[in-house]
Amino acid sequence: MSYIDGFVLAVPHANREKFIGFAGKFDHIFIEFGAIRVMECWGDNVPDGKLTDFRRAVQAKEDESVVFSWIEWPDKATRDAGMDKVMKDPRMDAANNMPFDGKRMIYGGFAPVVSLPG
Repeated sequence: MSYIDGFVLAVPHANREKFIGFAGKFDHIFIEFGAIRVMECWGDNVPDGKLTDFRRAVQAKEDESVVFSWIEWPDKATRDAGMDKVMKDPRMDAANNMPFDGKRMIYGGFAPVVSLPG
């Protein structure tokens, strides 16, 4: 079964196009090293919760949108090898100029337990 790296971050509304350009520049590197798919999703319906929510999780400010992203890999072994190559790739050095505050990004690796269809 596949393996998923998931990310939630806050991006200033004013940096939407910069973020899309940033993702367009770097996401293909994950594909090059074995990812099946990379998705970058701009928040469209991100409600405030009573106890917690996406906005609070990344300390999003009024002028920021929540972005939900994930990388799908064919399996964890491919992910581990691919992510190691991505992190060592010199093209990633330019990723230090992110159009968002990387300190507020949350991320994790996930092993699917249900997948439909299939």
